[in-house]
Amino acid sequence: SSMAATSSRSGIPNCASSFKLSRSRHRCCSRPRSAKPPPPTMAPAVDYSGLTPGMRLQAESGGVYYAAEVVTVSEAKKRSKAPVKVHFAGYGAEDDEWLGADRLKSKALKKLPPAGKAGGAKKKERMFSLADQVARFARAQKENHERYLDITKVYDGSKFKGKRVLVIGANKGLGLELLKELKNAGAEPIGTCRSSTPEMEAAAFQIIKDTEVTAFDSMKKACAEAKGPLDYVIYNAGYFPDVVDNLDSIQEKEAMKQIDICGLGPLRCVAGLKAAGCLSGEKKPAIAIISSQAGSCRWRAVQNKDKGGDYGHHMSRAVCNMGAVLMAEELRPLGVPVVMLHPGFNRTTMTEKYKHIWDIEGAVEPHCGAKRVLYETAKITMASTGKFVNCEDGLMIPF
Repeated sequence: SSMAATSSRSGIPNCASSFKLSRSRHRCCSRPRSAKPPPPTMAPAVDYSGLTPGMRLQAESGGVYYAAEVVTVSEAKKRSKAPVKVHFAGYGAEDDEWLGADRLKSKALKKLPPAGKAGGAKKKERMFSLADQVARFARAQKENHERYLDITKVYDGSKFKGKRVLVIGANKGLGLELLKELKNAGAEPIGTCRSSTPEMEAAAFQIIKDTEVTAFDSMKKACAEAKGPLDYVIYNAGYFPDVVDNLDSIQEKEAMKQIDICGLGPLRCVAGLKAAGCLSGEKKPAIAIISSQAGSCRWRAVQNKDKGGDYGHHMSRAVCNMGAVLMAEELRPLGVPVVMLHPGFNRTTMTEKYKHIWDIEGAVEPHCGAKRVLYETAKITMASTGKFVNCEDGLMIPF
């Protein structure tokens, strides 16, 4: 039968010979399935968040593991025991199956720590990051927080292989490092800029020059020039001048410039994507907007206690966050997720005015910051749309 024939490359059953057979015979030659689902076991809890659509893995059927890829990962309660829909390589969509971790093999699956002994106190899961940056970094050191202290231990760039990623604002700093990391991962990074540099030319698959984020027509033109459908869009353009900005020295022009770039820029970008038809195709991109913890009103009483200051910076990021939340709602019916990311404290020219606290607050080099951003970007789904995430620890930041 056709089940006896296998591919010399993968050992996967080859059904090509069954095409000449009748429909009923073809069904008989399909991939074997278990007669009935295996009985439930007390398997350890598993984190499925590392699995993304298109990711390749091994999936079990009839006691044999086959090459497959992830179609989707459901967060619905009714799918909790088998939340991953997979497509078996070489088979039709009618053979797709919903599976749980007990029938999957992938390094992206992570076992969650045990909840504790029965009857014991269950450790409360953290939802929000700490406002105090020094205390946050100190807690990460005390707990040996792996992804906070060394993102390379958890970052898997292979998730971006073959993906088309548009990075707005990519000629230096974090944006340039994003292009480099994406290229290393086998992605096709597209970068926008006013003018390029040799480093950017070497890292980008495509460069869109003369892009001005303060002009909608320019943003719409840039989005239209991006070649092919997009998988991800990262708005990274920003501005943070080294000026004294307090009640004794208000900086109106600088504040408006920051709001124009950091607050209205993302709105122009997403509107440009929509106008260029980038959000209406079968493949819709996930949108990551690089914001800042500075946009959290709640955290001002901690991070700016008794001093205020940097009005333009904080106000522009609050405008950014409000716009992003509204865009997430408007694009929800289209299935386009929008997430705000605080990239963490990076040692760039933009934060050089704070270099005296880089060490105590755990600032990292831009290439580490880029990995943090990409680690969170790969996890964006409609379930996370509208959220404000700290890329240092993966926890949310309150508005």
